[in-house]
Amino acid sequence: MTVADQGIEREIRSRIRARWPDHGLVGEEYGTEAGHAATRWYIDPIDGTHNFIRGVPLFGTLLAVEHEGEIQVGVISAPVMRERWYAYRGGGAWNVGADGERRIRVSRVGALIDAQLLYGSGRDNVASGLMPGFDALIASCWRERGFGDFWGYALVAEGAAEAMLETGMNAWDLAAPQVLIEEAGGRVTDVNGDRRIDAPSFIGSNGHLHEDILARLRARP
Repeated sequence: MTVADQGIEREIRSRIRARWPDHGLVGEEYGTEAGHAATRWYIDPIDGTHNFIRGVPLFGTLLAVEHEGEIQVGVISAPVMRERWYAYRGGGAWNVGADGERRIRVSRVGALIDAQLLYGSGRDNVASGLMPGFDALIASCWRERGFGDFWGYALVAEGAAEAMLETGMNAWDLAAPQVLIEEAGGRVTDVNGDRRIDAPSFIGSNGHLHEDILARLRARP
């Protein structure tokens, strides 16, 4: 939590309330308002706060809109990178950057030996106890990197990596990445295969490798 996190979320909440006073709000800094509303906004004012604090440019603002229990729209905005990703149900996934707007899709890689896997914190994934096969999975892929936070999910949606593996998140961290990856043609679940954004684990993949990754993550050494 920083003063910047709080200030950004206050501003976002103020603008939403002014335009849509009957909508619910679920945010990292100020909790839930009108939690039973049919339409709710998920707000992560700075995803990657520790990067922001240390001057690492991989941080962004995440917004998502849920209607009647289904995430309909997601936006990830990375100001220092000057890039934005967005998706909406039935409308695909998109990147907006220096070269303009382009539609993005997940990769077609179908073998783990050819896959690039990403994760937030390998130490946290192992310590959670939710992914006992994490180390073995990582050892079996072509390449692994710890590109955490929103960036990993964006890379999966763009087809630059095949999966992002993470534990210890909250709904506001995952709402926007869920619709982004799904509209890019991928799949997102928790480590047990359940499609949800309120679980303590989150696996976003190109879909082709999803079941294999889940089985390996759950496997005991």
